[in-house]
Amino acid sequence: MDGPLAANSGHQGTAMALAPLAHVLYSRVMRYNPADPGWVDRDRFILSAGHASILQYAMLHLSGTSLSKDDLRAFRQWGSATPGHPEAGHIPGVEVTTGPLGQGFANAVGMAIAERLLRQKFGTEAIDHHTWVIAGDGCLMEGVSHEAASLAGHLGLDRLVCVFDDNRITIDGGTDLATSDDVPGRFRSYGWDVTELGEIGEDLDALETALKTARTPNGKPRLLVLRTHIGFPSPDHTDSHAAHGLAFSAEDVARTKAVMGIPDEPFYLPDDLVSAYRSLATSRADTARSTWESTSVDARQSADWYACFSDASVDVSSAMPSWDLGAKVATRKAIQAALDASSDLLPGLVSGSADLTGNTGTKVASFSGQSASNSDGQQVYYGIREHGMGSAMVGMALHGGILPVGGTFFVFVDYMRPPVRLAALSGARVVFVFTHDSVAVGEDGPTHQPVEQLAGLRSMPDLHVVRPADANETAIAWTDAVTHDGPTALVLSRQDVRVVTDGSAAITGAGIVGEADDDAEAIIIGTGSEVALCVDAAEVLRAAGRKVRVVSMPSWDRFRSQPAEFRNSILPPGVPTVSVEAGSTFGWHEWSDRQVGIDRFGASAPGNVALDRLGINVDAVVAAVHDVLGVAS
Repeated sequence: MDGPLAANSGHQGTAMALAPLAHVLYSRVMRYNPADPGWVDRDRFILSAGHASILQYAMLHLSGTSLSKDDLRAFRQWGSATPGHPEAGHIPGVEVTTGPLGQGFANAVGMAIAERLLRQKFGTEAIDHHTWVIAGDGCLMEGVSHEAASLAGHLGLDRLVCVFDDNRITIDGGTDLATSDDVPGRFRSYGWDVTELGEIGEDLDALETALKTARTPNGKPRLLVLRTHIGFPSPDHTDSHAAHGLAFSAEDVARTKAVMGIPDEPFYLPDDLVSAYRSLATSRADTARSTWESTSVDARQSADWYACFSDASVDVSSAMPSWDLGAKVATRKAIQAALDASSDLLPGLVSGSADLTGNTGTKVASFSGQSASNSDGQQVYYGIREHGMGSAMVGMALHGGILPVGGTFFVFVDYMRPPVRLAALSGARVVFVFTHDSVAVGEDGPTHQPVEQLAGLRSMPDLHVVRPADANETAIAWTDAVTHDGPTALVLSRQDVRVVTDGSAAITGAGIVGEADDDAEAIIIGTGSEVALCVDAAEVLRAAGRKVRVVSMPSWDRFRSQPAEFRNSILPPGVPTVSVEAGSTFGWHEWSDRQVGIDRFGASAPGNVALDRLGINVDAVVAAVHDVLGVAS
């Protein structure tokens, strides 16, 4: 109660009701090490109901991580270690970034997949832990939880335990305002083992028994339905929706502390209690850690372990295929060749797709399918669950030891934008493969033709976005994604694309294609399949006596990060520029004086016809160059 009161902001009600559960998890059940929160074989704890963050912060302080009492006092303040919702990488002990409801639950499914794969690869002496997640009514209402729960049940992820905080309260009021789902029945239909615990939220021994029973693998993920009372033991706000999102007043807090029999003192933390708590946590951690260190030596000395868990990046560039200039290859096929060529060097690679495995080039030839009966399969068939796929991939990446790659059509990034955003926010090393990248999709029409999606992804902070010109740029973009310290979006073509580059621009963000034309009157900048079109337009212009340079710019963010001297060598100041991209021109004014693009939705027609009729053709590029030069076509 004290944190939200000091901040005049926050959610204390859920945290109050779950305090006994959190106490039992941290002090009696979970396997973790406060002195080394990043220990590889720790249990993972995810507070999917991230609005109750003060609960997790309290437990991290009590158990002896680096989170201090002053950090608790600074709850929700600028620059504090205790932000409004838990953020991965912000403080030790927080595994994933939770805030948008349901994301943490779906991340937990990915973590459970990661644990299973690594356990199969390295053995139970090295990897054998559980993923614990607390989810509320809001988490399980959100659609992503349905996708992720169905996948988890199908895969039989039996090291995954979810406690459903069944408090029957939302911000608007009781859950009966909006839903009458049979949650236990729903999860049983997904293939989960469901236990309805009833009213044991204050019974520590009963909670311990239930949690330890759920820890025993039985081939199914577990859902424990715990009936709680939000705001308990407040005499004024127990079972009230006001306890959810509104900070208690000082009087509310004082009256509740009187019921609890503790002093009305802010952040009351008796030294003897904290000392005893930390002593217990340290004793349990030392026992678990010493056993693990003695039994996992062989696995931890293997080359595969080093490749999965060391901070050193794996260089796969020498294994990459290359293509001759003039060859015609769809970049979605080039990524598959790159994945196949590097799979032996990346033991933690996991590839998959939302029911578009062959279409997106994400089927790795040497991988078998992950399933309940084939738990070491590194090919995940996510089904038609883009949102669940993206969130599970973020969970895998943040678990550690896994490099997840997942593909779908580019237009469906709209179904998975929350996990893409959270991957960027948390620095998760995920590779999102988006294919069928323009109106060249053709006959499927505007519902499947992305025009605005690329501009949207480019606007997202800390997301590395690459739209390669051809197969060579695609292969090199993959080598870069493998070593990048955050998420990468590879935006690839459905149709065959003429090879026109050596691929190097994928590293620097932009590069000159063909002749440098140091005295160029104008520069044509393209991305993706349009770079070949720029080359064709340049030939027409040169034949007419114009000096032009062609630049491939697969990655704005990477080019923007280059030294000014390099950027000026590619795009010399004062030289007029024309950009060419089969999508929205939004944002291109940073790089070009004239834009050839598509600022409308597409149309159903063969791909080459759609491109031509929407103005992505040589004539339009030539006209734009003449226009920027102020001369007649």
